[in-house]
Amino acid sequence: MSDERNHPIRFLLSDMDGTLLLPDHSLSQRTIAAVRALREAGVFFSLATGRPPRAMLQQIEALGVDVPTAGFNGGTLVNPDGSILVAHHLPVAAALIVLALFSAHPDVEVWVFADGDWLLRDPTGPMVPREQQGLGYAPVVVESFEPFLDRIDKIVAASLNAQLLIELEAQLQPSVEGQAQVSRSQPVYLDVTAMKANKGEALATLAAHLGVPMEQTAAIGDGGNDPAMFHVAGLSIAMGQAEETVKRQATVVTGSNVEDGVAEAIERFILSGR
Repeated sequence: MSDERNHPIRFLLSDMDGTLLLPDHSLSQRTIAAVRALREAGVFFSLATGRPPRAMLQQIEALGVDVPTAGFNGGTLVNPDGSILVAHHLPVAAALIVLALFSAHPDVEVWVFADGDWLLRDPTGPMVPREQQGLGYAPVVVESFEPFLDRIDKIVAASLNAQLLIELEAQLQPSVEGQAQVSRSQPVYLDVTAMKANKGEALATLAAHLGVPMEQTAAIGDGGNDPAMFHVAGLSIAMGQAEETVKRQATVVTGSNVEDGVAEAIERFILSGR
């Protein structure tokens, strides 16, 4: 844990879904006020999410985020003006392995993110309405993912069968080791991104960009893709509803997202005593 007296936190990187956002994807007034207070205290604040960059715009505006943000689990870092700071695409060989495995399971909806779009072959899948509500835009229906293989940002296996995704994660890990990151961003989503597309790399890159030493960084999240930033942050904070495996990798635990856990963490662990 960062020693507040010797290493005060100067940069907080926050996950979005299940962390910053309520279950209906909205921001509470307490959270907005806490982020505002954080920024007024001179602490940088940014977002790291499995979402595409274009699905972060509403939250960026509401929170007044004025530094680069990390989409696709850190695969794409975007400047405030919308220009790309860093982009990591999934290797073609890894993408082919992933698509073949996911497509073999009828209970899995296969989504590909490329060229700024959300691509799928079946728009009638039961998970589509939920994702569309969360992203704020509709998918693009394609006959094949083949034309996009050389520029894929993320592949997602979406399924209401959470146990199946756990099994697919374990099965896929050795097949793409050294080529891709595999993590469950939420129980119903299994994400596959490039090796450097992880929140730990994102935190380190953003901290260097902002001139903040790593011991003065903090990270907060709830999902399986968040420990990557926990491991490199000066202070790591797990949400109250996170799985125990995630909590064990954090320095401290705050309230759940329905209990304004992010606001609580900002108030208790970062702003207290300033």
